[in-house]
Amino acid sequence: MSQSGFLRWLSSLAVYREPRVIAILFLGFSSGLPLALTFGTLTLWLAESGIDKTSIGLFALAGIPYTFKFLWAPILDRASIPWLTALFGRRRSWILLTQFALALSILALGFSNPTVNPLQMGLFALLTAFFSASQDIVIDAYRVEILEERQYGAGAAMVVLGYRLGMLISGAGALYLATFLGWFYTYVIMATAMSVGIVTILLNPEPTQKDSAESLKQEAKINKYLEASPWLQGWKKNVVARFWGAVIAPFSEFMTRRGWLLTLLFILLYKFGDALAGVMSNPFYVELGFSKIEIANVSKLFGLAALIVGSFIGGALVNRIGIMKALLWCGLLQMFSNLMFVWLAHTGYNMTVLTMTIAIENLSSGMGMAAFVSYLSILCNVAYTATQYALLSSLMAFGRTLLSSSGGWFADHMSWGPFFLLTTAAALPGMLLLVWMIRKFPINNDIKSTPIK
Repeated sequence: MSQSGFLRWLSSLAVYREPRVIAILFLGFSSGLPLALTFGTLTLWLAESGIDKTSIGLFALAGIPYTFKFLWAPILDRASIPWLTALFGRRRSWILLTQFALALSILALGFSNPTVNPLQMGLFALLTAFFSASQDIVIDAYRVEILEERQYGAGAAMVVLGYRLGMLISGAGALYLATFLGWFYTYVIMATAMSVGIVTILLNPEPTQKDSAESLKQEAKINKYLEASPWLQGWKKNVVARFWGAVIAPFSEFMTRRGWLLTLLFILLYKFGDALAGVMSNPFYVELGFSKIEIANVSKLFGLAALIVGSFIGGALVNRIGIMKALLWCGLLQMFSNLMFVWLAHTGYNMTVLTMTIAIENLSSGMGMAAFVSYLSILCNVAYTATQYALLSSLMAFGRTLLSSSGGWFADHMSWGPFFLLTTAAALPGMLLLVWMIRKFPINNDIKSTPIK
């Protein structure tokens, strides 16, 4: 590389020092923090408390809000909050409200006792997931609107890094804290950590609301309909107009595309096998005799590093061979990585095999996620990014929640080796569908985006 080329590359990194890009890092942290507290960390708490594996598997249902967040995404996208919106703006008011509610629900989880009232704990886990999913909806929209187009790439990198740091704190950090302080104080500290996002949003401005060609076209369409409908006047006219613009238009646009149903089915199945294995991985480690510190050191800290490396490799593959081929190769590696759990089940307590298992599983998962997020991104029309991305990411979460909730029952009725063979086979339908879609519905220019005015 020439000196001038090196200097241009170096100068391009200056975008990461810009205040709004740095703010996205902390908002990403706020988004990533609650997930482990209702998933991996919580399942380990339940396993340590002696809760049976079937019940632990059912706790995965607490993640349902991540699956169905598209249902209320239009409300968060368009509605105002009395007093708060006037004071902070529409985006910031919703983010602050969801962050405050998250802190309270995480605190309530810490006060719960799984052996005394597991139903109450399940309810608080569900509320935490609901407020977390709601926060994600608004932060996604805020990120797109607050950044300039030249900052989008840096913003995406920052939100991923922040998200993983949040998961590290609520994963490995929570396990360390629980070892020395107990679960109650651990969740109190996690609730306090939500102040990072609250302070960040208070220090940053409300984005300017923008229109696109698609949204203006949809607005003209509904206005024409309302003019031809004299029976719709006053508040009825406003309700119909708002409902059309917020709910109907984003989904109707998506459903005009070729193979849209198969696209949704593929999104549902792509990471099913990975999620099915993930929901029972911590109980698996506990049953093999690994301590919380050992799990934290290998599964959380080392696993995070492998996941980040995998994400960079997956991103490079997307640029090198294209999204669809990258999805295929990363998905195959992701599927076969579950066989490492079979090896660990055969060897039992073995730190070397645990390290290799975590390395390969997280590396492949990071590669698959990088390719998958790229795929979801190109599916979104720029006029409806918030609502459409909420729909697509909800389907992605479906496999991690409703479908993977059966993992505990299967693990209760078979040994660990056959169980993880089952998780490998669970990824096969998504791979077969992908091969078919590559032939029938290759990525082309059918999905057009219009620049924001």
